[in-house]
Amino acid sequence: MAGKELHPSVKKFKEFVKGNPKIIQEVRDGKATWQELYEEWYLLGEEDERWDPYREGERVKEGKAAGEKEGDWMSKMITAFKGMDPDQIQGQIYNISQAIAAVQGVLAQFTGGQASSGPGKEGSRHPFEFRKD
Repeated sequence: MAGKELHPSVKKFKEFVKGNPKIIQEVRDGKATWQELYEEWYLLGEEDERWDPYREGERVKEGKAAGEKEGDWMSKMITAFKGMDPDQIQGQIYNISQAIAAVQGVLAQFTGGQASSGPGKEGSRHPFEFRKD
């Protein structure tokens, strides 16, 4: 790596790891990779409760008091997204859009097919209506 400067976020991650040496043991034991840990650190931040098992004493209490609910929600969302298959996500999005289209069709039938945002019946028949003086 001679001659190449590390990205600032990588430098910060290295400092974070130096401050929490239990993370190094996690990688050595094969429980995680550096790439996985870096991505989680980058997305969650240093104060997330995910890092509590690696912290020492007082720092754990400070981290929980600072953002207990925020970090909890984010970590749950990231964990949920990690376990998802991109093809399944695409399929679910397709199903949701089909359901929305069906609901819009039913609503259009009940409203007579008129758009509610238009200026009225006259405006929909003549979109470029010009009035004489």
